[in-house]
Amino acid sequence: MSINEEVERLKRIPLFANVDASKLKLLAFASERLTFPAETELFHQGDTADAAYVILEGSVSVLIQLPDGELPVAKLGRDELVGDIGIICDVPRTATVRSEGELVALKITKELFFQMVQDFPAMAIEVMRELAIRLNNTNTQLTACRDRVRQLEATH
Repeated sequence: MSINEEVERLKRIPLFANVDASKLKLLAFASERLTFPAETELFHQGDTADAAYVILEGSVSVLIQLPDGELPVAKLGRDELVGDIGIICDVPRTATVRSEGELVALKITKELFFQMVQDFPAMAIEVMRELAIRLNNTNTQLTACRDRVRQLEATH
């Protein structure tokens, strides 16, 4: 896959959709392209966040560790970004991410990501916009869950 193809793939990710192609070319060039065998952990819940990954080929499972085992909470695939919250918020990994089959991904280090945000303020605005959208979606889901719990409590 060429750098130009990687740029087109990056443009499909909401966080990068409105970033100038020349800046995405720099990001793609400076990122490491990795291939992971099936059932490989990209990172583990609780680990220090050091990078985000753009999935170029394949898919991953997002798993949360509970006292009685792992709970799958999401499946992410081609042209999706995983691991960004850990590097943006500087918090430990909130989940384990494992490849389902062979996976090809671009590894964007925390240092590279923040250098891009610092050098290109428009990217910082897109990061804020995407985080606000995610927060709004989470609030909507939590409200729906609360309402469902109240309904269940009322029927018992």
